[in-house]
Amino acid sequence: MPHVIAQPCVDVKDKACVDVCPVDCIHGKDDDKQLYINPADCIDCTLCVDACPVTAIFAEEDLPEEWTEFTKINADYFS
Repeated sequence: MPHVIAQPCVDVKDKACVDVCPVDCIHGKDDDKQLYINPADCIDCTLCVDACPVTAIFAEEDLPEEWTEFTKINADYFS
């Protein structure tokens, strides 16, 4: 299952996760509200999880119930 960036990233966009991603699957433009993980490219290495200073990145199956819509938000960004 791919990883998902959720609510804690909104309006924070710390790019520590981008720096550690070995497949460059985390993206976001300066005017986007958050960063996004491309589910097609994510290899589930979990490096981004440890690098995120605001605990915004979760394995899809571990995503808190209140943030499940972020799975679609992340995927839609790359559609």
